[in-house]
Amino acid sequence: IPAAGAAILLLAGRAADAWGHWLGLLAAFADAALGIAVLAQVLSLPADQRVMEVGLWRWFAVGDLAVDVDLRVDPLSLTFVGLVTVVGSLIHLYSVAYMAHDRDRRRFFAYLNLFVAAMLTLVLGGSYIVLFIGWEGVGLASYLLIGFWNTADADAPAAERDRSRSNATAAKKAFVMNRIGDVGLLLAMMAMVSRVGSVAFDAVLPAARSGAVPPGWLTAMGFFLLLAACGKSAQFPLQAWLGDAMAGPTPVSALIHAATMVTAGVYLMVRSGAVFEGAPAAQLAVAVVGAITLVLGAVIGSAKDDMKKVLAASTMSQIGYMMLGAGLGPAGYALAIFHLLTHGFFKAQLFLGAGSVMHAMGDQVDMRRFGALAGAMHITWATMGVGWLAILGVPPFSGFWSKDRIIEAAFTGEGARPWILGGVALVGAGLTAFYMSRLFFMI
Repeated sequence: IPAAGAAILLLAGRAADAWGHWLGLLAAFADAALGIAVLAQVLSLPADQRVMEVGLWRWFAVGDLAVDVDLRVDPLSLTFVGLVTVVGSLIHLYSVAYMAHDRDRRRFFAYLNLFVAAMLTLVLGGSYIVLFIGWEGVGLASYLLIGFWNTADADAPAAERDRSRSNATAAKKAFVMNRIGDVGLLLAMMAMVSRVGSVAFDAVLPAARSGAVPPGWLTAMGFFLLLAACGKSAQFPLQAWLGDAMAGPTPVSALIHAATMVTAGVYLMVRSGAVFEGAPAAQLAVAVVGAITLVLGAVIGSAKDDMKKVLAASTMSQIGYMMLGAGLGPAGYALAIFHLLTHGFFKAQLFLGAGSVMHAMGDQVDMRRFGALAGAMHITWATMGVGWLAILGVPPFSGFWSKDRIIEAAFTGEGARPWILGGVALVGAGLTAFYMSRLFFMI
């Protein structure tokens, strides 16, 4: 549905300027309604019948290798479907008014629809190759949206032309850094074809569990997949693009950070759990990368005065918690996805609140120029306050139930490892409380 919406809006061109945003919004809400209906249908089935493979067509066959385009519907993919469609549709709704004065609003909604369509392809794919198509799709959509405001006229004021060039540079930076991660995913698929003869989930993952793939190859696949996740989810050492991605309109930031793009790496780690269970070194690397990033993101957030860049750093840090959970093994997978789900809602809430503040302050983002806006913006203050309490992990808000469980799980085990990982996670929680409180009270 969103892919069709994007195609219509792009092909119709300026003729759709008057009504294009409504078509994009309709596509998003229709998609959300369908996604919720499918989720309800699958949850009504017995637990052992909740995995369904939907074959579409055979893409190509070369020798013994046959690549099919198919979909996999299971609780993991449907969790992402619910998050992407529900949060995505609310961001579309917000964007109708947010972009009301932009001459290219129709094109903006086309790109939003494309973003949602690509993310749904990524999470519903039944093989790594279909996942890769969606993976590249979200990379393309993010490039188009981060650099959306890069069309200053040649006779525009110098400051406007400079901003346009800066936005284009930010988009290229995100695109190029994500290509580094894409190499990792391509290498992982090559290794799968070499050892398993397939890139389908129902062939690769059972082979990894059964021991049919040598541990050395599983370790290589695990590190290649981790490289891919580091690029897409802005994890150390490929995190530098995320702060510059704030160059796009605020609804784009909300969509990238809450429901698409950066969550894709966590999905890849959890979906590939069988690979990492057979490769302890790669699994430990996932946890270590998550631990480093959650502290690094928190430190960066503490040092920024740009409101949107503080929220971007907080996303980096919270995704680090999810990667840490995914690196703890099967016990941590559900915790990582639970925190991803709760984070998607409260981070979208925080970004959309930030957009409201920007509109009220003439697109100003420097928190040092704010203060006491609670008296003038009661609703924004209340909604951002709920998101602030959630990310802090204050009970009974959602962050308490998801983030604290990851910290608790990190302390489980023997030897020095749980004390190191758990201690780092605890320090990150303290830093989160500091920089998010700093943001909230400075505004």
